[in-house]
Amino acid sequence: MKAVIVCTSVSHGNTRRVADRMAEALGARVVSPEQADPAELADTDLVGFGSGIFYGRFHRRLTDFVKTLPRQRGRAFVFATSGLPEVPPAPFTRPLVRLLASKGFEVDGTFSCRAFDTWLPFKVVGGINKQRPNAGDLATARAFAERLRDGRGPVS
Repeated sequence: MKAVIVCTSVSHGNTRRVADRMAEALGARVVSPEQADPAELADTDLVGFGSGIFYGRFHRRLTDFVKTLPRQRGRAFVFATSGLPEVPPAPFTRPLVRLLASKGFEVDGTFSCRAFDTWLPFKVVGGINKQRPNAGDLATARAFAERLRDGRGPVS
């Protein structure tokens, strides 16, 4: 299986750590949106898209990149790190999943985990989730990727 992970990780390296663990399971390269080649993505079996969550949204560099992609067919997954958990009625992964679907991707699953966050007002107290993602989070990220690799159906 040929896989690529497009990742934006800007604050503390949390999202990159998750992407690297998923990449191990998939035998994938991890690239930034600026390094990603749309033609390569079109020739890939599985593409991951992930970033930290900022003000309830994926990083703008990632979403702007996805918006520029030509319509294509293929499998994808979405992942995120965030100081706060997703809220079930309005998960922060939903807009990116919908954007990818509008580009022709079949989104096979989503993954998110808590991560160190120093966004205000958390900065005042030194941040939250200081030890996250931890070994358990990274193992769960790897297991998520293995399920995608093995084709065991949609994963969330």
